[in-house]
Amino acid sequence: MTGVTGEAGAATRTVRLTAAQAMVRWLSVQMTEDGERFIEGVWAIFGHGNVAGIGEALHGIGDELPTWRGQNEQTMAHAAIAWAKTKRRRRAQAVTSSIGPGATNMVTAAALAHVNRLPVLFIPGDVFANRRPDPVLQQIEDFDDGTVSANNCFRPVVRYFDRIMRPEHLLTCLPRALAVMTDPANCGPVCLAFCQDVQAEAYDYPESFFVPRVWRIRRPEPDPVELAEAAALLKAAERPVIVAGGGVLYSGAEGVLKTFAERHNIPLVETQAGKGALDWREPLNFGSPGVTGSDCGNKACAEADLILGIGTRFQDFTTGSWTVFANPARRLVSVNLHPYDAQKHGALPLVADARVAVERLSEALGDRRWSDPDFAAREAWFAAAGRVTAPPPPGNRLPTDAQVIGAVQRVATERTVAMCAAGTMPGALQVLWRAASGGYHMEYGYSCMGYEVAGAMGIALAAPGKEVICFVGDGSYMMANSELATAVMRRVPFTVVLTDNRGYGCINRLQQDCGGAEFNNMYAHSNVEAQPGIDFVAHAAAMGAHAEKAADIADLEARIVAARGRDRPTVIVIDTDATPGTGAGGHWWDVAVPQAGGPERLEQARERYTTNAARQRTFD
Repeated sequence: MTGVTGEAGAATRTVRLTAAQAMVRWLSVQMTEDGERFIEGVWAIFGHGNVAGIGEALHGIGDELPTWRGQNEQTMAHAAIAWAKTKRRRRAQAVTSSIGPGATNMVTAAALAHVNRLPVLFIPGDVFANRRPDPVLQQIEDFDDGTVSANNCFRPVVRYFDRIMRPEHLLTCLPRALAVMTDPANCGPVCLAFCQDVQAEAYDYPESFFVPRVWRIRRPEPDPVELAEAAALLKAAERPVIVAGGGVLYSGAEGVLKTFAERHNIPLVETQAGKGALDWREPLNFGSPGVTGSDCGNKACAEADLILGIGTRFQDFTTGSWTVFANPARRLVSVNLHPYDAQKHGALPLVADARVAVERLSEALGDRRWSDPDFAAREAWFAAAGRVTAPPPPGNRLPTDAQVIGAVQRVATERTVAMCAAGTMPGALQVLWRAASGGYHMEYGYSCMGYEVAGAMGIALAAPGKEVICFVGDGSYMMANSELATAVMRRVPFTVVLTDNRGYGCINRLQQDCGGAEFNNMYAHSNVEAQPGIDFVAHAAAMGAHAEKAADIADLEARIVAARGRDRPTVIVIDTDATPGTGAGGHWWDVAVPQAGGPERLEQARERYTTNAARQRTFD
């Protein structure tokens, strides 16, 4: 229904819609520079708080803004986040739930997106704005604040929060939401808590509100003074090293960074988020830094007198809890889009788009070229990594996680993407996986157990030409696996390599390293009446996946190859040894050890902790 409203001689054409109808219509015409919808579609689980309003509106708009059904609010949001990460933040998806547990289920996913600076639009249902039927089903009441609902939980974990309490609020909150999601500096999740009665209220919206709009993602130039200072520091350095983070990928700076490193002969290490920016075969790619660092990468970082961070937050794993950069003369230059990240740890900030900043730095450096890095250390590292990832000798010995990685690596192709999130595999993959350019996807900002299966589906949906290999342990699989059924129903193929070590092997090793006894991590050391005999093959098959068990490493390799070409997920289970760690690389990580009490093993761990903590130093 359209109409004309006028005031003081002016006329505005309007269209009468419910607030929910207006929201989905507006979202359907927000475009990228490539002519695609910025919000590709909406993941939805309906309840009383969104089915009548948002649900009706999504049904009415149909394929102009598609709707997909998930199995769990958190994991369908994980799929949306993985999709946006794979699209390099150039596009995003929305997620809607009912009020109460449906909404709070999404808070963990919102935190994950916030930490990783990834765009996703959360639209949880909310209480009645008119308050007539209060308290409604699933309503959280604050005894001292009538404006609080369960959705206030989103406030600390999103970049922008709004509560839609009148239909006309959409006229301001929707553009604000997209402005945040398309801002390269402030990019992150947005929550628009939508009161359920307001969803159904009608309003005369201006037709101009629904004119298609193109959202351009800007590329900020560096400040000239900051650029000059950064270039001067770099020129004066004798042993610079580059730390490439996720910002390199989001900026599309991979090629420019490769040219920069080659022109000036500077070695480079990649964080979890930045891994895959350069192909592992590039001679100046020295692997990974820090806690899960390669030997050659950590050696380069320890000797560096200038660390050039590009698009990284310098998280504790990257810095070895600030012990890996051991040169007393070291300085830090941080290229980042947001001053908050660029100024961390006393860094000289260079606030700019990564691609632009690297180009401008290269121009300022001219023909400055440094002496060769230690290429022999790089070759020695790959030889060491090759030994721990080689197949185990014949016999009944269970393979290690490193040997599982080696098996997948040997049959990987240029189109393979290795992905993971939590447990042993993230650290093992960062240090051991040899990623082709763009062949790595790790959620390690929040390291959220349960991201893996849903995330693999999101990657496969975003990049259907890729072979997605999802590494997941039995513990993380048990946390959240239900989107496997969604992938089956939508015929989204990817391969899950499920390593069963019968517990939380990663944390069990950390527990012992910190002087603790084996307790409550492995099923064998937990307070249970009987050890579980979980049949993961039967479980995955029950959801419709092609599921099988690999007898050994050679069998795993064959089954991964055989999975190619299937039109649904494949789950390959393999039993592994929980005891060994990565077996190569690594560095100290600051995990506090109790200062008093405990047996001799705890005293020894405390002594090691004190010695390492004394080496910590941030930049000043």
